[in-house]
Amino acid sequence: MNQELNFFEYPDGRLDTLNAAKYLGLSLKTLAMMRSRGTGPKFIKPGRIFYYKGDLIEWLVSKGKMTTTAFYRSKEKPPEKQEERPCTRIVL
Repeated sequence: MNQELNFFEYPDGRLDTLNAAKYLGLSLKTLAMMRSRGTGPKFIKPGRIFYYKGDLIEWLVSKGKMTTTAFYRSKEKPPEKQEERPCTRIVL
């Protein structure tokens, strides 16, 4: 059984924490704990925390283990690399 998951993605490929957690099949708290421990996917913080969808897919693939939801989400083709982001975390 394959369920469709609805989430909001900004035009530039960013997802906020709620939508990133939905996409990964994780709870908000789990994603926050991973972020604080440095074990989660790359994120940026220009005031609010955002994740790029391509970074989420790369993180899923690199981990090897994933939830069923995340497995199906990772089957999507990752977006083309736009430009190299020199910093993974930006704190303002």
